Amino acid sequence: MAKPTMLFNFKKFFSFPTRVKWIEIAVVAFFLVNGAVLHAQLLPELGSQRAGTAAAQFLKIGVGGRAVGMGETFIAVANDASALYWNPAGMAQFEGNQLILSHVDWPVEIKHEFVGYVHHLSPTNAIGVSFTSLHMEDMEETTEFAPTGTGNFFTFRDVAIGLSFARKMTDKFSFGTTVKYIEETLAEVEMRSVMVDLGMYYWTGFRSTRFAVAITNFGQQLTPSGSLTRRDGTTVNKFQSFVPPTLFKLGFATELMDNEQNKLTVAVELNHPNDNAENVHFGGEYWWRKRIALRSGYKLNVDEESFTFGAGLSLPLSIAHANLDYAYTDFGRLGNANRFSFVLSF
Repeated sequence: MAKPTMLFNFKKFFSFPTRVKWIEIAVVAFFLVNGAVLHAQLLPELGSQRAGTAAAQFLKIGVGGRAVGMGETFIAVANDASALYWNPAGMAQFEGNQLILSHVDWPVEIKHEFVGYVHHLSPTNAIGVSFTSLHMEDMEETTEFAPTGTGNFFTFRDVAIGLSFARKMTDKFSFGTTVKYIEETLAEVEMRSVMVDLGMYYWTGFRSTRFAVAITNFGQQLTPSGSLTRRDGTTVNKFQSFVPPTLFKLGFATELMDNEQNKLTVAVELNHPNDNAENVHFGGEYWWRKRIALRSGYKLNVDEESFTFGAGLSLPLSIAHANLDYAYTDFGRLGNANRFSFVLSF
């Protein structure tokens, strides 16, 4: 007597390759649907009317001359150590270990520094650490009675320390996360918090097209601590709470040209900040003989920002490989910003 045919093959359904495929689908679905679940933070109804309502704005300053030169259209590229900032899943998109140093001359004499290191534990797992600092010289206190200064100085400083992990689940799909401690200091008042970045990176299989999703700076509200003394002698030690600058990003990238002589990458990215209107970034990167790079980008629906451009130089060394990158950002009435970064691969 013939054995009855099973309508559903449980053994095949729960086999290892199938389990991995279902994990990919689940993670992608999580990133795409999570924006709706966290609607209040990620997709605000008021759009630009909520500008200035989030704290820790230094977390929104882009890192690396390469990414910024492309108009900050980078989450679907993210194949160097700057992925620590843009999309932690990108740490699994390159081999070897990398160190990145980034410096930004921000408007009004503010300096921004970023240091990061990515170490590959195996071909599929990578960890990283990063340090961010926004600082300037101590500022002199002024009052309505002493508009030129009282002789007293106060400190302004922002710091973030991050720990990242990325895993390549298959040859097409990677995910990553960053946990970071942030601290803002203004005179006697401080704000501290722990935030999380989540990212995924997926190769579609159509030529070199890939898409990525990232949620950055997700966490609880920040409340200042400390006390201030008014001119009349009264003390203030209770302050308003602020949301973090959470950002939901969806990006696509592909190569229009890729050979030994020329490589042209184009990318587009949609950003949903919780403290401003949605905006779109476009960017491109051209490499000549894998030695010299030219980059440009443009942002739509972003106040005081429009175009960026940059350049890069690849330098093979005896024991390592170095990349030098520069980016220029136009801020309209606010002036401009110059970024310099150095990436060492070994």
